[in-house]
Amino acid sequence: MARATRINHITLVVNQLETAALFYEQELGLEALPAFLFDYPTAFFKINEEQQLHLTEWEDQVSFRGHVCLQVDDFNTLFHRMKALDIIDVQPWGKVRQLPDGAMQMFVRDPAGNLVELSSAPKSDIDPAIFEDELYQAGLYVSGRNDFRGYKSENATLYHAEVG
Repeated sequence: MARATRINHITLVVNQLETAALFYEQELGLEALPAFLFDYPTAFFKINEEQQLHLTEWEDQVSFRGHVCLQVDDFNTLFHRMKALDIIDVQPWGKVRQLPDGAMQMFVRDPAGNLVELSSAPKSDIDPAIFEDELYQAGLYVSGRNDFRGYKSENATLYHAEVG
């Protein structure tokens, strides 16, 4: 059977292309790439050698919980920067947390309102001040729904390859 083998790109819909593009360039350090000659506003960004983020301007409705997760190389710096920008969003998935595999996670909103999860590698050094911050909460997010369907494991991880 044929199967998907990797993510090539993710497209986020934004309401102001230039503002969103600046956020991904200046705050998350992504490199702009040439895009195809579409007849609508779009911007492509390099995440790594194999994956891209595409922004496209439309007047679609923004999702409350749906998100893209980007692994970052310096969670500490980004935590303090996102907090200073006041764009950490604790409403959809709770506060900043450390997952059981050791990875840190936080959710931020880009200028168009898209939810972006920023995640560290599991073995990253984390600033102890983050664990004392009012935006941090220990343990997994609890929704209160008590619906345990799905594929779950105590050994789950966001990372299935060796992370250096």
